[in-house]
Amino acid sequence: MGDNSGTENIRNICIMAHVDHGKTTLADHLIAASGGGILHPKLAGRLRFMDYLDEEQRRAITMKSSSIALQYERDSINYSINLIDSPGHMDFCSEVSTAARLSDGALILVDAVEGVHIQTHAVLRQCWLEKLTPCLVLNKIDRLITELELEPMEAYTKLLRIVHEVNGIVSAYKSQKYLSDVDSILAGPSGDITDNDNIELIEDDEEDTFHPQKGNVAFVCALDGWGFRIQDFARFYVSKLGASANALEKALWGPRYFIPKTKMIVGKKALGAGSKAEPMFVQFVLEPLWKVYKGSLTSGGDKGIFEKVIKSFHLSVPARELQNKDPKVVLQAVMSRWLPLSGTILSMVIDYMPDPISAQSFQAELVRSSVETCDLSPEAPCVAFVSKMFAVPVKMLPQRGPNGELINYSTDEAGEVESEECFLAFARVFSGVLSAGQRIFVLSALYDPLKGESMQKHVQVAELQSLYLMMGQGLKVVSSAKAGNLVAIRGLSHHILKSATLSSTRNCWPFSSMAFQVAPTLRVAIEPTDPADMGALVKGLRLLNHADPFVEVAVSARGEHVLAAAGEVHLERCIKDLKDRFAKVQLEVSPPLVSYKETIEGDVSGMLENLRAFSRRSDYVEKTTPNGRCIIRVHVMKLPPTLTKVLDESSDLLGDIIGVKSGQTSRSLETQRSNIVENENPTEVLKKRMMGALESDIFSRSENDNEHADKCKAKWLKFLKRIWALGPREIGPNFLFTPDFKAKGVDDSVLIRGSSHVSEKLGLIDDSNSNKNNTFEETSLHVSKELYMEAERLESSIVSGFEMATAAGPLCDEPMWGLAFVIEAYLSPLVGHDDDSEIHKQPEQYGIFAGQVITAVKEACRAAVLQNRPRLVEAMYFCELNTSTKYLGDMYAVLARRRARVLKEEMQEGSPFFTVHAYVPVSESFGFSDELRRWTSGAASALLVLSHWEALSEDPFFVPRTEEEIEEFGDGSSVLPNVARKLINAVRRRKGLPVEEKVVQHGTKQRTRARKV
Repeated sequence: MGDNSGTENIRNICIMAHVDHGKTTLADHLIAASGGGILHPKLAGRLRFMDYLDEEQRRAITMKSSSIALQYERDSINYSINLIDSPGHMDFCSEVSTAARLSDGALILVDAVEGVHIQTHAVLRQCWLEKLTPCLVLNKIDRLITELELEPMEAYTKLLRIVHEVNGIVSAYKSQKYLSDVDSILAGPSGDITDNDNIELIEDDEEDTFHPQKGNVAFVCALDGWGFRIQDFARFYVSKLGASANALEKALWGPRYFIPKTKMIVGKKALGAGSKAEPMFVQFVLEPLWKVYKGSLTSGGDKGIFEKVIKSFHLSVPARELQNKDPKVVLQAVMSRWLPLSGTILSMVIDYMPDPISAQSFQAELVRSSVETCDLSPEAPCVAFVSKMFAVPVKMLPQRGPNGELINYSTDEAGEVESEECFLAFARVFSGVLSAGQRIFVLSALYDPLKGESMQKHVQVAELQSLYLMMGQGLKVVSSAKAGNLVAIRGLSHHILKSATLSSTRNCWPFSSMAFQVAPTLRVAIEPTDPADMGALVKGLRLLNHADPFVEVAVSARGEHVLAAAGEVHLERCIKDLKDRFAKVQLEVSPPLVSYKETIEGDVSGMLENLRAFSRRSDYVEKTTPNGRCIIRVHVMKLPPTLTKVLDESSDLLGDIIGVKSGQTSRSLETQRSNIVENENPTEVLKKRMMGALESDIFSRSENDNEHADKCKAKWLKFLKRIWALGPREIGPNFLFTPDFKAKGVDDSVLIRGSSHVSEKLGLIDDSNSNKNNTFEETSLHVSKELYMEAERLESSIVSGFEMATAAGPLCDEPMWGLAFVIEAYLSPLVGHDDDSEIHKQPEQYGIFAGQVITAVKEACRAAVLQNRPRLVEAMYFCELNTSTKYLGDMYAVLARRRARVLKEEMQEGSPFFTVHAYVPVSESFGFSDELRRWTSGAASALLVLSHWEALSEDPFFVPRTEEEIEEFGDGSSVLPNVARKLINAVRRRKGLPVEEKVVQHGTKQRTRARKV
């Protein structure tokens, strides 16, 4: 075991918050105080040191995670703090994920005026998933005084509400884990339950995460450079009030009151009925702050308040700053020395956040390797994790090494020099020492050290060329990096695409892959303006895919290069990087490619009747193969929405269970597993989710009729035992059920029965042979054994036709969504031939028979959907908007034009701002933020997060038939296409499919240029 004394003084932290809540401003003050003089304190908050990209400075938002090493001395002990500033915009949530993976703690910033927002929920969830130790920072306290002009008691109530709300969010995650732990304990053997386990679970759920008395809540104004914890004020008042510091810490938050006559601290019950006493936090903390602000910024204020503060706390403020004519400058000079922001935040980080040794032992379940002790001895195995790759211009790399020697970058791999970009790995060392020139194993997330030779494709050997200490935009060359530190590594660009684990030994479990909270949903097709630049574009897309942890690059079935990003801002940055850095060519970008789904209209009120009709096979579509040997009958029904949602969200888990490895599965399989309790069977988890979704849907529709609900559930359980396949891609949210074996074919035909192997793998049935009992015995009385064997061979053709149909629906070739099919295929013998050998020798004029069956099944499925009132399903964004009362009408006008559905609106207490929640279709979201800013003069802001899929209620083939419809809409010739039809036509035009539309709109009128009629 090596000497870990240095590791105990290291802290790895990241700053996380909603957009514009003050992360980069706070980072500026920490850098100015502890960054070794690289930022002057007077520029802190205005320079935005960590936002060094031109686009970041122009937009005034952070777009990437960047790290800097700070040195802080307290009580003669030097601490090394690795600070990562992360973006707050939802489009760059992948950068937040990469920052969280390399950190041990997180500073959660919340604007004291705006309160908790949607991204605050997201970063708290990220902290919970990555097991980070969070501290709460309530920023912009000054806005409560200067903008809202609240009284101290009103401000205290608002701050108290924010702390309660944040605790409520974390408590929800704790409760979720608590309930899943209890379920796993109850499901296990009775001997596994111990009293200690139950006590630990209950205690963990009782205590609030954030509490000012704990010292993990700070109240700050990052712009003015001051901040405090209640421990700071407790030390101020120890001598004055004659109480101990511990007693004051407990009393300075919550319903505690100070009685001046008795000098006693009492609770609310001890106060008299007519007492006007204020909580101690208001009396001893907020009121002094209010006096200072109002004395300096108001015209009739007490200008001598600064002298009192300077004299009372023995502050050293230069006379030049006190004599400044701008009262704001004087205020900042005094407040930043009385309650220094950097000291408050860094002291909280040191006191409350764990060092790497403690954090890694706590995160042992996550890293799945023996790095709990954070051993930094040279003999220890070296383990590091790369959370992302980022591009740096070669000219920005340091020209001299740690000993002053010149570095020659011409020996780099050719690809990097040609592109003038060098790719560095953003990594954290978890164990051992990482050195330049060291040979190391690069392990992917799917590597398993127990499988030996079969895992060779997941292991590479690389040599580390250089190590750098990250200082914001700058890089400092170092020869080695010990455990617990963050470092940038050169030399891994050809070995790592997004993220990976580095290890000095093969006997190491890899880290789990990155857990992103959203998927890239905004897709565009890209092509160069000059076709001769196609090679440069392909190379640029490859470099962009390497440099951005979240972007996805693919080639569509039509041969287009498709770029997928998280949102409009993210896409704009990617396009700009392609044009200016990676491809350096002019580009043509298509309108966004929006994904849709296709389904049918389901009668939610008559589920039992639908199930019975589905069982009776009364409503079906029939197709026959060209040679007439196979008759296909297809029945279709809509699945319950909750079950469809579970299937869609669990697609990666389904692929793992069924044995299908899609492109997405390997990337987010670990994310799916992270939501599963350890040692719990994934099959059981998925089965429990499906049954829970089904039951909730059935009982929500049959609240007062338990008998009806039980019948529906029994019917569904029978169907779930007959799952033949899922589609599309074998893991989609559509079912193919095996046909009812009691069905009788015509003449001597044989029913192609299929098998319920998907139900078996999902644990819905136990007996794998139950569905084929007496199959041959029944059929052999009428038909030959050879015909039955041919029917078995065609089972795969039925599944293939089903997969093709669900992958491209009849409306606009988009995937189907939430449908259940029963396909009855009757196979007849070849007329005039009884010998099987003659069947195989007979030439088929209509092509291969299996291909005919596939085509017939596909066309029958598509026709069945068209016959059952098809509907288009579109993706919906959850939109959170904030604006003042003055612009509320303009904001609603923009929402109405975008087909938005408003969920709720509420006024933020103590402020003139409204918060509105709405659902906005993804197809209508492009340019939404710009239009909103234009119509509200920049007073409204919106944040969009992908929420769910929702079916359009409009019939795309609507034609007025009744008298009322004709009276309202006119006859069929004059009805304008509805929204669903417009969307379908737009997709069909983009895909080159035929579109039914009028070429001549006004055949009876002559249109001329001169006369506009």
